[in-house]
Amino acid sequence: MSSSSVPTAEEFCFENLNGSCVKAPYSLASRVLLYTVFGFGSLLAVFGNLLVMISILHFRQLHSPTNFLIASLACADFLVGVTVMPFSMVRSVESCWYFGRSFCTFHTCCDVAFCYSSLFHLCFISIDRYIAVTDPLVYPTKFTVRVSGICISISWILPLVYSGAVFYTGVYDDGLEELSNAVNCIGGCQTVVNQNWVLIDFLSFFIPTLVMIILYGNIFLVARQQAQKIENVSSKTESSSESYKARVAKRERKAAKILGITVVAFMISWLPYSIDSLVDAFMGFITPAYIYEICVWCAYYNSAMNPLIYALFYPWFKKAIKIILSGQVLRNSSATMNLFSEQA
Repeated sequence: MSSSSVPTAEEFCFENLNGSCVKAPYSLASRVLLYTVFGFGSLLAVFGNLLVMISILHFRQLHSPTNFLIASLACADFLVGVTVMPFSMVRSVESCWYFGRSFCTFHTCCDVAFCYSSLFHLCFISIDRYIAVTDPLVYPTKFTVRVSGICISISWILPLVYSGAVFYTGVYDDGLEELSNAVNCIGGCQTVVNQNWVLIDFLSFFIPTLVMIILYGNIFLVARQQAQKIENVSSKTESSSESYKARVAKRERKAAKILGITVVAFMISWLPYSIDSLVDAFMGFITPAYIYEICVWCAYYNSAMNPLIYALFYPWFKKAIKIILSGQVLRNSSATMNLFSEQA
């Protein structure tokens, strides 16, 4: 680097344009490493969630209200991997935005909309699991495909309307226009959000998260009570109806446990970014760039984690992947194949 305080030409995002952002590049080795890490996350988010969607939508055995919610959640994470992560990767590594101001706004809208869509999906899934565990025999009549469709619609419409209204009207940086213009020089795509909207964003994250924590807390309390009841009557002769209730309750508890892991992974991934955004807005945007990037990519990586969780804990997903990757999915009878080793 030059010892002069004036940046040299190669330190600008666009050498020949006045008002270009100053470039702060990493070393070659660091760039290769970052592109590898971020690129792997993007590919995993795209192809992992694509496999989840294909599995659930293709195999009839997986057509259930809960699985439709999971497929829609996978769609939101898939879109994060397609429309958000690759472009954020270039911005994070190169410290410049080369895709134009209009696409910057679109990219920001997609970022917010799809991430909030994931949160809403997870919240509805927790409600679904709560009903399934607390009242497993009545659950099929309460949480139907129609109800699942309504939940999916809400999970998409509200985030899309919210992000479009906030970022295309420009209300998010009211009172911070000078700072916003400074960070969004030519080659920049940073969103400066004022305290009011940061607080709204935080509450939009915190309230559904609190609902999920309460519901899953109750779910595991009920699951523990059910397990104790089953142990108490295990030495007695059970009627066929009691045996059926026990099998249904066990199946729903297992599903709730796996989806609970998904919710915990989401909270761990997004909590650092949410707290940092709140603190940053009220402390004068003091977060160092590298800390901000770490928080952002922890949140992005959540979109790649769900398929890994399903692959670890869902035997049917492992079998579906084998069928899809081997080409057996192209057979006419593949949609009716049995993915379960045993029927509950």
